[in-house]
Amino acid sequence: MVKNSKLLQEFTNTYSRKEGPLPFYQALKLFTSMWQEGVGLGVLPPKTPLEGIETDIKIAGVLNSCLKNSSQK
Repeated sequence: MVKNSKLLQEFTNTYSRKEGPLPFYQALKLFTSMWQEGVGLGVLPPKTPLEGIETDIKIAGVLNSCLKNSSQK
């Protein structure tokens, strides 16, 4: 659990500037490892994959409308 989010953000920013973009194969390896960790913990795959989809759609709608409104100015 992250206790100091500001410190984590600073580390992430420094690492990103130093290392540059993550190559696809490394990103895929990282994703696969994280997925396996979630499966091991019993939280992945979700029991009901579409649970909460209505909320996600509403949030996407709001964000898209904000994006459209801000780009028109």
